[in-house]
Amino acid sequence: MPIAPFLSGLRPGVLAALGAPAVAMVATFLAFGAAVRDAGLPLPWALGAALLIYGMPGQLVLLQFAAGGGGGAAPAVLGAVAANARFLPMAVALTPWLGGGRRARFLALPFIAITPWAAAMQALPGLAPDARLPWFLGFASASWSLAGLATAAGHALMPLLDPAALAALLFANPLYFALLLAAGVGAPASRRAVLAGALAAPVGLLLPPAWALLGAGLLGGTLAFLAGRHRGRGG
Repeated sequence: MPIAPFLSGLRPGVLAALGAPAVAMVATFLAFGAAVRDAGLPLPWALGAALLIYGMPGQLVLLQFAAGGGGGAAPAVLGAVAANARFLPMAVALTPWLGGGRRARFLALPFIAITPWAAAMQALPGLAPDARLPWFLGFASASWSLAGLATAAGHALMPLLDPAALAALLFANPLYFALLLAAGVGAPASRRAVLAGALAAPVGLLLPPAWALLGAGLLGGTLAFLAGRHRGRGG
């Protein structure tokens, strides 16, 4: 892919990321940065967790282990990996829409996360194949950069921020994702996903924290998939 058109193709994605998605990302990572400082951990730890794990459930699992000072590194890493295991099916679903060459698609791998994925699944089908990968990389790199900046700001401003408000801010990104799903709830597939997820959510209360999200997501996704297959055979 020629470099100049590729670079110019980043701009629409960057601009898309600087709207409502930026508000959700900044709010969530601001709260995470403050939580890291409240746990007595330094800024480099906060930035490493935010930018390398780049998934709030995994980040919080790792923070819980690090703040507790026990359990060792292996359980912490395994817990974070389990919490972020949902990224694998997300990457599988997104890859066919990215366009570009097979090797170029690997550039997208570090940026697979809830907000870029949800935005891409809505935007990419309406773009020309050559414009899809640049759009995603523009959106994802802008979101990733905002996550780092917000984490640093939250770490620095923690003494000035209200703990209750910070706890609420952690839910800004999941709420944004839920609103994206609600916007497409008229489509049968989206409706099945929302309903199956709601039915499976209580399962998370029965599982250990590190496995709650993965278990509920696996059950809900399986229910939605089976319901879709049944509808297809019946229709």
